[in-house]
Amino acid sequence: MQDNATEVTAAGIARLAGVGRAAVSNWRRRHADFPKPVGGTETSPAFALAEVESWLRHQGKLAEVPLRERVWQQLVGHPEGPATALVHAGCVLLLIHDRPTVWLELGAVSDERVAARLPAALEQVIAPRFGVAGKRGVHTSAAAQGVHTAPAAQGVHSPTGVRGVHTPPDARDVSAVNGPGGVNTAGAVNTPSGVHASPAASGVHTEPTPPRVHTDPAPPRVHSSPAVHTAPATPVVHIAPATPALHATPAVRTPTGPELLPSVPLLRGVAELAAEMGARQAYEFLVGRHLDANPRQYTLTPAELARIMGDLAGPARTVLDPACGTGALLRAVPVPGAREVERDDSERELYGQDSAPELAALTALRLALQGRNVVRTAVGDTLRGDAYPGLRADVVLCHPPFNERNWGHDELAYDARWEYGFPARNESELAWVQHALARLRDGGTAVLLMPPAAASRRSGRRIRADLLRRGALRAVIALPVGAAPPYNIPLHLWVLRRPDKAPAQPEVLLADTGSVAEHTGRGGLDWEAVRTAVLDAWRPFERAGTAVEQPGVARSVPVIELLDDDVDLAPARHLPPAAAGDGEQLSDVRERLGETLRLTADLTPPAPAGPTEEQPGRWPLITIGELARGGALVMRTGGNGGHARVPVLTDNDVLAGTAPSGTLPESDEEAVRVEAGDVVVPVLGGGSVARVVDDATAGAVLGRSLVLLRPDPAALDPWFLAGFLRGTANNRQASSYASTATRLDVRRLQLPRLPLDEQLRYGARFRALAEFEEALRHAGRLGGQLVRGMYDGLTDGSVAPD
Repeated sequence: MQDNATEVTAAGIARLAGVGRAAVSNWRRRHADFPKPVGGTETSPAFALAEVESWLRHQGKLAEVPLRERVWQQLVGHPEGPATALVHAGCVLLLIHDRPTVWLELGAVSDERVAARLPAALEQVIAPRFGVAGKRGVHTSAAAQGVHTAPAAQGVHSPTGVRGVHTPPDARDVSAVNGPGGVNTAGAVNTPSGVHASPAASGVHTEPTPPRVHTDPAPPRVHSSPAVHTAPATPVVHIAPATPALHATPAVRTPTGPELLPSVPLLRGVAELAAEMGARQAYEFLVGRHLDANPRQYTLTPAELARIMGDLAGPARTVLDPACGTGALLRAVPVPGAREVERDDSERELYGQDSAPELAALTALRLALQGRNVVRTAVGDTLRGDAYPGLRADVVLCHPPFNERNWGHDELAYDARWEYGFPARNESELAWVQHALARLRDGGTAVLLMPPAAASRRSGRRIRADLLRRGALRAVIALPVGAAPPYNIPLHLWVLRRPDKAPAQPEVLLADTGSVAEHTGRGGLDWEAVRTAVLDAWRPFERAGTAVEQPGVARSVPVIELLDDDVDLAPARHLPPAAAGDGEQLSDVRERLGETLRLTADLTPPAPAGPTEEQPGRWPLITIGELARGGALVMRTGGNGGHARVPVLTDNDVLAGTAPSGTLPESDEEAVRVEAGDVVVPVLGGGSVARVVDDATAGAVLGRSLVLLRPDPAALDPWFLAGFLRGTANNRQASSYASTATRLDVRRLQLPRLPLDEQLRYGARFRALAEFEEALRHAGRLGGQLVRGMYDGLTDGSVAPD
């Protein structure tokens, strides 16, 4: 069912038709029947998706809007915003995942009836999944158990699952009335797992039926069983608390009918998408697309880094991320006894908290859809309002916010978590470190991503010293620049362990992986090399408490060496320098540089010649868009997801002339793979660059911000195509400019109309230029290596000045 109210922007229309935004602007000017705006602003109008789809199909510019694109446009056009739409979609996908037949029955009725009946159906999966109701199918409403509690004003406390025994009120819920099964009729629902949530938020409602619990009017509280009379048929439910109490707002609640009504057309499309690709994959596609579309709104932990942090922590059943974001770290922890491919298939208890309600909800839904996990996520400021004060987890993983001064310094001076010292106002990261340690069981492991300043700021030296003395800090590992945002500094991983006994001869592992992977941009890290270096340093140290020294990479340092006035834990300051290489190695580099320079001289282009009488200076031109419509080439754009561990050709790789080095979020979306002879063009940055794919690059996945042109060999020579696309004037006329970026409309790039034999002549010359360019790049790299080696050798004494 198509939603006539869904709106789409010009950028969305361009994605639907596979064109640039300039083409959409031209359509609006040239075609009087182009749909009129129905919303938005004068500078950014919005159009009805149904009208746009009909117009595109009528014009022959679109055969059918792909289901994924239609659902995505419905999501971004939701009247309450994409975050709300994602939560509603996630709830329905969870219903489809757990109870598919229920949705089949609901989907057959009108939108209004779907919205009216859907909350009750959602409650049946949301409550047990997220802790609003008890496990094992036990309902927490008093009416469901046949027990009715007295009003809270009477102060009546009947025990949970035990009759005739007085249960003192919790210090945080003095006025609470706890009925059998944990129903708090004063306004909070206490489930058998200890979750507190308001009935409105959780969707669990207590019955207004007159109470069947009778109390003596004289005493304000019931202290013995004779004072409480329950119906003989009332069942006694014995449930031990399975999880720690939740003392913050649950992240997922059952939406109401009026809230769901605007979402019903989207939910129908989401259900179709789930039938096509699976509930989990459908949600990953939508969430991944949303995160990619809003890169400045979220600080994400790269999946490769999350995997390294999970491997450092090791297998665990109970995992906490107190700043969970989108849930990347919670998904990365291995399951005890499970093989790598089975990480998501075994049940774990996963706890998360985030101050952003939409992120906490997205994390909960993603985790619930990925396996049989017990998921508890909460909304709130973790340092000021910890949701799990009683939790003792096996593992804590965290990518906390950096450099926060308003983290609660003034309110939390006497907090019990500061076992290792009260953090200074500018040491918010050390507050997160101690919070993580406080939520671990004895012997449990925490891994935190930290800014490098936290290892050396003088204001934190006393806390760092106490962490070292008591054996809580086990390792500080420096990552390469660009591993995670902020990309311009080398972040650190801190590995901590809650001490169960004092180490006899305490040592700490200091490692620096900055030299193991060459960085070529945000997608350019060799993550496998980084992971290998980290684990090769950590695992021997974890087993033995010490490790063999690796110059420039890792060293096991006695704690006593670090307990000076600064307690500086920056790994680079304590590692012996890596060998700069002897004279023989540097001579080899010099010889290779000489060979490359001679090759560069041979490849230097001859003096340019002007146009001859037979060859005019100008030709008739044709655009890439016209060639694509005529079938002379196929045009594809980079995707937003693909299969895991497939090399991805990024825009940085194209600009730098390097091998594929990137990754894309894992999804079932069909990736675009490049073939030998394809021409790849970056669309951002304003540079005139085009790369012909060779045999070594063939098979890689096309990354974001890239356009692939696959020419018909009978009509176009790829080197001719790539050469003319690099013309400065050609790029200038095909570019559009925003406030902070330049975008290339590849369809507007132009080529001369030349016969194939003439194309081959130009193509041979362009190919020679590309070889010359690559030789220059290689010479630059070798020259830099030689200069760096000479400086290092002269300064460390391995090379003599004569």
